[in-house]
Amino acid sequence: MFKKILIANRGEIALRIIRTCREMGIQTVAIYSTADKDSLHVRFADEAVCIGKAQSADSYLNIPHIMAAAEITNADAIHPGYGFLAENAGFAEICAQYNIKFIGPTPDMIRSMGDKMTAKETMIRAGVPVIPGSENLLQSVAEAKQLAKDMGYPIILKATAGGGGKGMRVVWHEEEIEKAYDTAKAEAAASFKNDGIYMEKFVEEPRHIEIQVAGDQYGTVCHMSERDCSIQRRHQKLVEESPSPFITPELRQKMGEAAIKAASAINYESVGTIEFLVDKHRNFYFMEMNTRIQVEHGVTEEVISFDLIKEQIKIAAGVPISGKNYEPKMHAIECRINAEDPYNDFRPSPGTITVLHTPGGHGIRVDSHIYAGYTIPPYYDSMIAKVIAIAQTREEAISTMERALSEYVIEGVKTTIPFHIQLMRNEQFREGNFTTKFIETFELK
Repeated sequence: MFKKILIANRGEIALRIIRTCREMGIQTVAIYSTADKDSLHVRFADEAVCIGKAQSADSYLNIPHIMAAAEITNADAIHPGYGFLAENAGFAEICAQYNIKFIGPTPDMIRSMGDKMTAKETMIRAGVPVIPGSENLLQSVAEAKQLAKDMGYPIILKATAGGGGKGMRVVWHEEEIEKAYDTAKAEAAASFKNDGIYMEKFVEEPRHIEIQVAGDQYGTVCHMSERDCSIQRRHQKLVEESPSPFITPELRQKMGEAAIKAASAINYESVGTIEFLVDKHRNFYFMEMNTRIQVEHGVTEEVISFDLIKEQIKIAAGVPISGKNYEPKMHAIECRINAEDPYNDFRPSPGTITVLHTPGGHGIRVDSHIYAGYTIPPYYDSMIAKVIAIAQTREEAISTMERALSEYVIEGVKTTIPFHIQLMRNEQFREGNFTTKFIETFELK
């Protein structure tokens, strides 16, 4: 087992990893920017190294500085968390060159799933359902028009190196396609330094359902049931839950088997997530694979009583997994609390927290790195907490979440707590009647 792990991340995920490492008897090294010198992950790690200025490019994305910190502290492994360098194959390669274990999949696995077209081709060969679309990257507007005509509208243009909704455009009519094509390519080039785009049939009334998987170094893969991530705003997840109110036991089994096929196709090792779109007829299609721990991993942990971070570390250390597939035994809902003003188009709201009261009680888990007096910097993602409600049924979980949110006090900055309270009270949400387009029609009062 590893003796010391450097955590190449910040905020709540860095704290989450520190806690598991402490339980496993592993020492930890925190890295931090000048803006994060007072962050809790710096306080709770065994060692901490400042690696640069506030901007991510000067600190959390600065690979030479991170590797220098790992060397001077004698870390034998690096955990990337999520975001930043978590799916950077080049970073994983550099870790190997320094004889430091990257806690995650191999560089080849990251690359094979990082490029959307390559991933789609791999899934087709593995027998995993995929959304109908272009076989290769689009080369011209004329090609896009002909393919869309053959396929039938609506279609969606996607960046092959994309994520977070960047380089993505839905086209409903032929006269819109030229502008959408040019815009998607330009946005992809600006966001990912890769303007490659491809086309898929647009799935109407979709659900975003993901299956948690784990694979070890010996070819064993298992799934750990699903999470419903359909409550999104501009392709950014706001609420996640397990089990999905839309998924039947039969569909769960089929999607779990497909997820295992997907991970096995690249001999996947580590924990990861296979993401699917599910239409209103419960047909499901592979969308992408996240080769890292997810923000919403705690939802799965609570419904199957399992530490996914511990499993990830053990897999990296060469420990075999059981190969058991897991079914949800409880119901869990997670609300992401962001420092944003929901009444002002969710504008970021950095600043100093003057008053903080964190909810508790039976069935509540809060993963957060904030405290009274903490200053939220403007340089990073605006998520400051995750509230997870756990209960025997979905109805009870929603009631528990509503109660917890009502007693959550964060003053000094605007947060998305009022949005989540209203969502928990919304009849359509409570009935489980929603798609990825739900927030577009949700009226915040």
